[in-house]
Amino acid sequence: MSPRGWALVTLAGLTVALVVVAALLIPWHRPPAPRADQLAALRDLPAEQVAKGREFRAALRPGGYTALAVGLLVALALGLTPLGSRLVEVVGRPFGGHWAAQAVLGGLAVVLVADLVTLPFAAWRQSVLTRYGLSTNGWSGWAVDLLKSYAVSAVIGAVALFGFYAVIRLAPRWWWAFGAAGAALLVMLLSFVLPVLVEPVFNRFTPMEQGPLRTELMSMAARDGVPVRDVLVADASRRTRAVNAYVSGLGPTRRVVVYDTLLREATPAEVTAVVAHELGHAKDSDVAVGTLTGALGAAAAVVALYLLGSWGPLLRLAGVDSVAQPRAFPLLVALVTVAGLVAAPVQALMSRRVEARADAHALALTGDPVAFESMQRRLGSVNLGDPDPPRWEYLYSASHPSTVERMAAARAYAREAGR
Repeated sequence: MSPRGWALVTLAGLTVALVVVAALLIPWHRPPAPRADQLAALRDLPAEQVAKGREFRAALRPGGYTALAVGLLVALALGLTPLGSRLVEVVGRPFGGHWAAQAVLGGLAVVLVADLVTLPFAAWRQSVLTRYGLSTNGWSGWAVDLLKSYAVSAVIGAVALFGFYAVIRLAPRWWWAFGAAGAALLVMLLSFVLPVLVEPVFNRFTPMEQGPLRTELMSMAARDGVPVRDVLVADASRRTRAVNAYVSGLGPTRRVVVYDTLLREATPAEVTAVVAHELGHAKDSDVAVGTLTGALGAAAAVVALYLLGSWGPLLRLAGVDSVAQPRAFPLLVALVTVAGLVAAPVQALMSRRVEARADAHALALTGDPVAFESMQRRLGSVNLGDPDPPRWEYLYSASHPSTVERMAAARAYAREAGR
């Protein structure tokens, strides 16, 4: 069988594996959140809170979706015309057109162009966050964080690009197989190792002071069968008023991280409800499941790019002879961008189901639907969320159930538990 034949078989196998993993490990059945309870919850929320949340989201919407459209157009312009291949060639020219220079510097140049074109929209978003009081980060702090993000992305991107095109040169007929394995490995590495290494670049973490809240959180984690090493407080307030908490790390490195803003804004019972939700993610291995689906998806994407790369019309549009050339990297970016936009609703749906299960876990673990609903009110108020967003937007991009859905789930749980 030819390499192309094996690639077709491999893609079919990866697709089947991805479907099976998603079918078995994603909780497609969601806990009850009756629409009648959602509407009742919406009526119970302060009218000014609802209005401000909707106003804030409406202010973000034009810039967000315009950035999405502009990013797509730039990717298509660079990938489906000779512009991108020429850019890679020009960047590599001072180094004699060496493949490594084209692969690494040319590839980073393509990504940088896309980032710079959409940078004004990122600045617009920051201005909206500042205007509504959600951001506490000045423009200098915002710029520093942006440069840090670029630096981290550049390091990861340089390693990935060099590795990818080195594999192509070493195995020109079977690079798709090694590339698929490398992409899956990179997803796992970024998921499990990178957070521990990168989080300190953007935030400072200090142990939570000894007291009843820390004792309760550690005890709850042990009771839940999710032992954690420590409870840390992140200095999120230096850039935002938003409240949040999460569980980070694996095994001996696992720790509960709480935003200092959450400790200032929420009651101890509400903080406990949030941490119980995050423990649910750890209990059900949601990070591992997400990493597995991401790794399978990344491997399938590499094989699909190899198969698409032999399609003559695409290559002629991009002005390249083969998708394996570093000059064809803009074409790969264009294809991945389109695939990402198409897959977004499915990814959002999977995320919402996982988050709904974590909510159910928090309710069962704490047995306190009142505190859970109170926390949802506070999250919506402080984070300026739309408690019941437009249906089209919700279906396309919402990664969490809406505020009224989560409040309705708490009320349904309370009725079932007789509370």
